[in-house]
Amino acid sequence: MKGTPLNDSSQLLTLTLGPVAHGGHTVARHDSRVVFVRHGLPGEVVTVRLTESEPSARFWRADVVDVLEASPDRREHPWPEADALRAARRGAAPVGGAEFGHATLQAQRQLKSAVLGEQLRRLAGLDRETEVEGVDDDGLGLHWRTRMAFAVTQDGRLGMHAHRSEEVIPVRSMPLATGAIEDLALWDLRWDGIARLEVAAPANGSEPLVVLWPREGLPAKERGKALSRAVAQLPEGVSVSSMDPETSQLLRWRGRSWVKESVAGFEYRVTGEGFWQIHRKAPETLMSAAMGFLQDGGFLREGASVADLYAGAGLFTAPLASAVGPAGAVLSVEGSPGTSRDARKNLHGQRQVEIVQGKVERVLRARPRRLDALILDPPRAGAGKTVVQQLVRSGPGGIAYVSCDPASFARDIGFFQDLGWEMRQLRAFDLYPNTHHLETVTLLTPSA
Repeated sequence: MKGTPLNDSSQLLTLTLGPVAHGGHTVARHDSRVVFVRHGLPGEVVTVRLTESEPSARFWRADVVDVLEASPDRREHPWPEADALRAARRGAAPVGGAEFGHATLQAQRQLKSAVLGEQLRRLAGLDRETEVEGVDDDGLGLHWRTRMAFAVTQDGRLGMHAHRSEEVIPVRSMPLATGAIEDLALWDLRWDGIARLEVAAPANGSEPLVVLWPREGLPAKERGKALSRAVAQLPEGVSVSSMDPETSQLLRWRGRSWVKESVAGFEYRVTGEGFWQIHRKAPETLMSAAMGFLQDGGFLREGASVADLYAGAGLFTAPLASAVGPAGAVLSVEGSPGTSRDARKNLHGQRQVEIVQGKVERVLRARPRRLDALILDPPRAGAGKTVVQQLVRSGPGGIAYVSCDPASFARDIGFFQDLGWEMRQLRAFDLYPNTHHLETVTLLTPSA
């Protein structure tokens, strides 16, 4: 487990790591100072390199560079570029995006369960231990990402950022990505004049899409040449678009500017700039859990009035429309104009569906209505107090809340409780193996 000490020995500390903390850290102490440490496990004795250590700061941050006493839950990291110990031997930082890869999958899920439980106790006053369920488990947590975003180094090599850094580290692999992305071997190509690229390879095997961002400041002629070179080196059967830096519009170069996704018999188009769950099994898993809670609770029936908030391309809108039928009513609200356009195309012909583009709180304020049930899947910041109050006023019998952040989720659960609601059911899913992230789905109802 040996790493090589970096040149500045004053930035090295030996610490005993304490419990896991939200954000992918363990908590340690140096004298009376709290230190948030990445790439360690509770109980380990490690050497760390301080990455943020202002004397006046309330806490410091650090990365593990050597393990003196290892946890039995530690394993060899499956992604070399994200391995903190290998990076330390090179005198470098690891790429971000796989900060739990040094732990066994079982240990990762135990850590995530501990974080979720701690956030619910601290922010909602709930003592609720929840098992984090594995999804499509291969034993290593690899080959699940259907979407990837890469930066590009100044010399045109594909890379990713180090944690909390603008530094771009070249990569030669990405084992978290599906085989369809790995097979493109984008790291073997040159990307001169390109600042960033994203790739989406749908789990249904349909045509992948690469979106290119040219470097800022390039004259139009040079920008066009850089994009032409980039497009020409990609294999046939891959759609390519670019983001216009002046208009922020997606420009189609080859194929189509969107991908086709399939979930439980529903078809979706998602543009290159649109949101879609990145784990290949995530859409089906979350749809099944959220719809299952509402259906089993008797909140969905023919003719019901329901809503899908933060609706994206309509992942939940489509099954809601099917559940309530032509006599029902579905309000689908999404803030992003491009993603809202996707939803309009995906739900075209469903007359019971009203698609509104705008911020959820503004739409609910402008269009108050009674609802029988709803699903909300907010971004990482959560729904917030104002939206929670608006939802309660709409009078639903049940709410399925899908969350990707345990802190904002627990905070919002506290808001619901303050208004006389309670959490009836809760499931947690490991849809981001080898990272600290997880997804939760809960059923909320008015208290008896």
